[in-house]
Amino acid sequence: MGAMSLFRDDGIVLRTQKLGEADRIITLLTRNNGRVRAVARGVRRTKSKFGARLEPFSHVDVQFFARGGGELIGRGLPLCTQSETIAPYGGSIVTDYARYTAGTAMLETAERFTDHEGEPAVQQYLLLVGALRTLAAGDHEPHLVLDAFLLRSLAVNGYAPSFDDCAKCGMPGPNRFFSVGAGGVICGECRVPGSVVPSAESLTLLGALLTGDWETADACEARHAREGSGLVAAYLHWHLERGLRSLRYVEK
Repeated sequence: MGAMSLFRDDGIVLRTQKLGEADRIITLLTRNNGRVRAVARGVRRTKSKFGARLEPFSHVDVQFFARGGGELIGRGLPLCTQSETIAPYGGSIVTDYARYTAGTAMLETAERFTDHEGEPAVQQYLLLVGALRTLAAGDHEPHLVLDAFLLRSLAVNGYAPSFDDCAKCGMPGPNRFFSVGAGGVICGECRVPGSVVPSAESLTLLGALLTGDWETADACEARHAREGSGLVAAYLHWHLERGLRSLRYVEK
């Protein structure tokens, strides 16, 4: 099949890489086509408005041009031929260190959870759009917005942690012990080696972040939020099998 095809989609720009003298490879998480890598021609020239729209964190409507038959254009990738900005979230994210580091960890997480290019990941896409919108608006602490996004990303990918009922036997909570390998909180009977005993407040916070109870989350003390972030990072690390580079820079 040698057909050429145009397709449109909206997406969030996850990252960009230089290609040749003036071009870039743009990685996006799109609504209908999952993770897509495409070549944007000429975008590194200083006056390129097109390039400015295709920066990380941007929510864009993009037209892609793909050639059928597997012929190579820029490593066989489709071309971005047009883009319109839906929301330039980067503007209020990149100017604030706490927002920027949290946002970068979100983009990296979204990319890691969408391993297979072209495979739709609508829930992950919608989560990312919502999280970046919330982060850019500045209504909540950036590290809380990040942890909420990480927990919900785990959940939509089939790894929802339990913060109340025992993850092994289902015994109604609250339960004291926490094990990333067991899937969250566990009761005394199901306790496994290496379990930790977090504060009840940290577990309440994580439950609130997972369900979107911002009133509870925003009222949380900093030390409990820090402990909660540690549990989230450990849980994410366990499921992704290697840590996120960008989590190291997030301010707690």
